[in-house]
This record gives sequence, C-alpha cells and structure tokens, in this order.
Amino acid sequence: MTAGLLVTLGVSVWSMDRVPHASWQPALIGLAPWIVGKYLLCPLRWHALSCSGRTRRWHLRAYAEGELLGLASPAHIGADLWRVHSLRRTGMNRPSAVAEVALDRLIGALGLTAFVLVSGATLPRRVMVAGVALALVVLIGALIVRRLRPSALAARPMPSFSVVARGVVISVAYQLTIMGLLIGAVSAMGESVHPLGLLGVFGASQVAGILPGVNGASPREGALVVGLASLGISWEAALGAVALSALLAWVPALLLGGTSFVVRRLRPSTV
Repeated sequence: MTAGLLVTLGVSVWSMDRVPHASWQPALIGLAPWIVGKYLLCPLRWHALSCSGRTRRWHLRAYAEGELLGLASPAHIGADLWRVHSLRRTGMNRPSAVAEVALDRLIGALGLTAFVLVSGATLPRRVMVAGVALALVVLIGALIVRRLRPSALAARPMPSFSVVARGVVISVAYQLTIMGLLIGAVSAMGESVHPLGLLGVFGASQVAGILPGVNGASPREGALVVGLASLGISWEAALGAVALSALLAWVPALLLGGTSFVVRRLRPSTV
C-alpha cells in the first residue's frame, strides 16, 4: 500500500511538472461532488437496505472507516471486511452481516451495469460469463445455507423493489460523480475531453475494474490511461490525471475515516 501510494504521488508530481498549464484547482473542484457520492450517497444506500437498526450517522461513520481500510488493501477488500465487522458488533450474526454487505455490493454492481450500458461500452464475453458464474455461485451458496441452517438468514429479509430501485439510482448517480472527479483531474493537467467520449472510456474502464488491484495501480486505472490517450490526450496528461484522481481519493478517506477512528479510539465504548 505504501509503495503504491508513493508511486501515485510521484507520478502526479512528475506529470504536473511536465505538463504545461497544469493546476490543482480543477481537480479539487471535481473532488467535491465525488466526496458527496462516495461518503453520503453510498452510505445512505447501505442504510436503506440495512437490518441493523442503526442510524444514518452510524452508517456514515462505519462506511468512512471502511473506505480508509479499503484503500489500504488489495481489491478494496478491507472495506467489506470492516463493514461486516461493524455489523457484527451491533449483534447481527455473521451470515446476515455478510449477506447485507454482499447485497449492498450487488445493488452497486447493478447500478454500474446500468451506467456501463448507457455509456455504450461493450461488455467482453469473458466478463459476462464470469459475472453470470459469480451470480450462480452466490445463489447456490445462499440456497445451501438456507437449507442447512434456515435460522442463519432469518434476520436478513430481502429488500423491497423500491429499495432496490432507489439503490440502483444512487449507484448511477455515484458513477456520475466519479466522472466529475475524472473530468477535474483531466482539466488539472491542462487538457479537455468531450463528455460523451469520456463516458464510453469510463464505462469500459469500470468493466476492467472487476479485476482486483491496488488503488492507483489496478486494471481500472490502466484502462483509464489507455482510454484517455485514445481520445487524444497526451500520455503524460492521461497518466497524471488518473494518478491524481487516485491520490485525491485518500484526502476524504483520511479526513473522514481517520477522524472517526481517532474518535473511536478516544471513546472505545461507542459502537
């Protein structure tokens, strides 16, 4: 994680130095809506389908803490593990906690799929087969657990259609805030890109994001660099924009998630 962060920082500074008319201000402007999408919309989606009985404030705090751990772990797995751990601390059993986090991820994936389809990106056949296979594995696993231990998931009812639909809409809105961050990062490198062209590139890169990787050096970031270069942006600017957006993701994570961990440390009795 430290090596990846240092590389991302180095690439950002190197690109800023090599690209004329580079500036941090557009990237910071693009960061603002992304913070709203990541640390407000996504936790509210989780709260809407949650059976923990906790408040919105609790979900906001637990989500921010998880995002900080997610950035520091491969494939962002630390975020999911922390959310499961937080739900367990509320008294929820492990199968229900895992099912809740998985359900939130599934609704996020549905929103991502809708966004990719709207963007016009073509899903590779292997990705589609892998997605269907993964869905079948999850379904079979849930059926086995329900048959062998019917009481394990009794506390985790399925969400209503309205909750799922609202969650998909929130997920699509969150994808748009990621695009806003990327547009700001590209502008910070002194370049401009047509929104429709960026929409297709972004949708394709999100498909590549299915493959695991470390923040700032994942297949998603690599696909973004190639896609931006294909739109006529210089390689230096494309590499710098993607590295800068990955670097800026640490700012709210450290500010919100880090502050929450400090408060939890000072008041360990709070759940």
